[in-house]
Amino acid sequence: MGVEETKKDMDISNWYLELAYDEWVSLPVPGSRPSARYKHAATVVDEKLYIAGGSRNGRYLSDVQVLDLRTLEWSSLKLTTELNAGKSEDGGSQEVLPAISDHRMIKSGNKLLLIGGHSKKSSDSMIVRFIDLETHVSGIIEASGKVPTARGGHSVTLVGSRLILFGGEDRSRRLLNDVHVLDLETMTWDVMETTQTSPAPRFDHTATVHSEHYLLIFGGCSHSIFFNDLHVLDLQTMEWSQPQIQGDAVTPRAGHAGITIDENWYIVGGGDNSSGCRETLMLNMSKLVFTTVTRLKGRHFLASEGLSVSSAMVCGEKILVAFGGYNGKYNNEVFVMRLKPRDSARPKIFQSPAAAAAAASVAAAYALAKSEKLDFSQPLALNLKEDALLKQDLTNEIDAIKEEKKVVELSLAEAQAENSRIREKINEVNSTHSELSKELQSVQGQLVAERSRCFKLEAQIAELQKILESLPSIENEVQILRTQKSALEQEIELTSAQRQGSGGVWRWIAGGNP
Repeated sequence: MGVEETKKDMDISNWYLELAYDEWVSLPVPGSRPSARYKHAATVVDEKLYIAGGSRNGRYLSDVQVLDLRTLEWSSLKLTTELNAGKSEDGGSQEVLPAISDHRMIKSGNKLLLIGGHSKKSSDSMIVRFIDLETHVSGIIEASGKVPTARGGHSVTLVGSRLILFGGEDRSRRLLNDVHVLDLETMTWDVMETTQTSPAPRFDHTATVHSEHYLLIFGGCSHSIFFNDLHVLDLQTMEWSQPQIQGDAVTPRAGHAGITIDENWYIVGGGDNSSGCRETLMLNMSKLVFTTVTRLKGRHFLASEGLSVSSAMVCGEKILVAFGGYNGKYNNEVFVMRLKPRDSARPKIFQSPAAAAAAASVAAAYALAKSEKLDFSQPLALNLKEDALLKQDLTNEIDAIKEEKKVVELSLAEAQAENSRIREKINEVNSTHSELSKELQSVQGQLVAERSRCFKLEAQIAELQKILESLPSIENEVQILRTQKSALEQEIELTSAQRQGSGGVWRWIAGGNP
């Protein structure tokens, strides 16, 4: 069904009653709507969708738009400053929220926090802005501590009273993979030191938190590579890992949007600069299994980069709300999807080997009972002999399962030991690599010095070659001078001989006297 058909057929007053499960539907929004955009920030508060900033045709936007999900009416949120209520001394309105793009927005208490992003007003460090939802006052929250570098395309995740920031791209287009934490109670930044292999530097990825214990990072891109990897940071040990994921294949993407509902993480849109991702994914964070919830047809608005997705509670049911994006053209449609109820009773992520073995034993026992068609609901119908045999068989099976459990635990212990040995080898390799890097830097420094010396020698050689080339002409000049000298000496000898033969001048004078 096309977008226009969906709008025409849907009853605006009761639109939420007509939604099918796990299908994206375009809302029939009447009247005016915000300008199309992407790389904006969005969240839902009290059945209202808030949209802030974004960009369009290379121009950053500064407006804040609000969609009432009950009436489907858009309105513009007029902001004021803390001191002058949005009025300057000459009576004109001030720019309360600067034009900004690729930022992140989090609800904290009665405020919306806008973290980072790109704007024409340069800043070397991360800026945290706020919008008070009650007074509509906006401003900047001063923060202290180890404030991160200003950036956009990063991820911000709320864990209790802390914001966890990862990655992004700074104003110099330098890619980042650092982890910072902002304590919202003290407004103090701190940098987190992590261990093991961090995700490659990236931006336009998504992040979420599971059980307030694990930070999950998915997808994103560098300047040349699009990712489809999943990385997990244990927030207690600050150790990175890259677990094996199962389920449906996931294509690389960046500029996608994500939202968590219970233990399920929904991923919408994104692309790789050549094609958009049409499938809506769901990652079960306890099982680490990807499932394709739905797949859009054709060149759909949601197969875009830079879109937003939020969750809302409407008539007791949770729905996803998507807005904006760019897939060759900018979009300002609103799409919603009613989520099919899913069982949330799942084991915690990364359960211990003992818990995994115990769960496997229970599952095996249940499967065995089911395969042998044992009916535990009518034990009185069995005679004592059959009951004893049944108990004996069950005991034997349980013993066998316990033995299998021991074997599994032994295998797990061996795998952990091997993993420990591999980590030691990796640490050794990293240490060797560090030493080799230092040695390489030293050699490179020596090479630079030798190159400089070679340049000087080459210059001296060039000068000597010029001198050598001029030697034949110098020798010719010397030979000419020698010839001239020889001729001059002969002339002097001849003149001297003539003088001696004639008696000299005085003799001629004396001979001339009477």
